[in-house]
Amino acid sequence: MRQLRPELMQWYGLFGAALAWSAQLVVGWGVAYADCTAASRHWGLDVVTWEIVLMAVGVTLAVLAEAAAINVLLATRQLDYDDVPPLGRRHFFAYAAALGNVLFTAAILLNGIGALANVTCRPA
Repeated sequence: MRQLRPELMQWYGLFGAALAWSAQLVVGWGVAYADCTAASRHWGLDVVTWEIVLMAVGVTLAVLAEAAAINVLLATRQLDYDDVPPLGRRHFFAYAAALGNVLFTAAILLNGIGALANVTCRPA
């Protein structure tokens, strides 16, 4: 059980923000599409509220992924990225995740702000 936690933190740190961004894109597209079609207009979806919630949840998950990556990076700071597995691999992935999570956090924010600023469908 002692080995499971660092491995889980490594993988969540590496993929958590990317999955949050992907989910924000897919769910946000679905909400916007449902708001624009005549068949689902009666559902009364508030796209602005949905986009704000998706952006907030996405940023939260991305920040948690960044914290996991930094935690793994600090736990393996005495190693080189090409040291023997699994610790060398964790250290290498933690560097990649720390950079990637910053980029995915920016993508989540830009996607949310763009969706809020540019309404492509205005039902009558």
